Amino acid sequence: MPQSISSVEASKSFGRISRQALESPLTITHHGHDSLVLMPHAEYQRLKSRDREVLTTSDFTDEDRAAVAASRAPAEAAEFDHETRTS
Repeated sequence: MPQSISSVEASKSFGRISRQALESPLTITHHGHDSLVLMPHAEYQRLKSRDREVLTTSDFTDEDRAAVAASRAPAEAAEFDHETRTS
């Protein structure tokens, strides 16, 4: 479970909380709302590298492609049919 501290405590005890964040991500709150996450640089780089991961159809097995082709959206998704893409 991620730990959380207030921005006031973070500003007063940055050295301590930065060491704490090396062990596990630390959420910093501002006026009671999650505002920032402090984490090790290596973890940030790992997460960012996944943003740019690109897969092609050759990365999938025939079984994967068949499962995708056979999949159907759940009935609850119909409520979004009125939305249009603007990209």
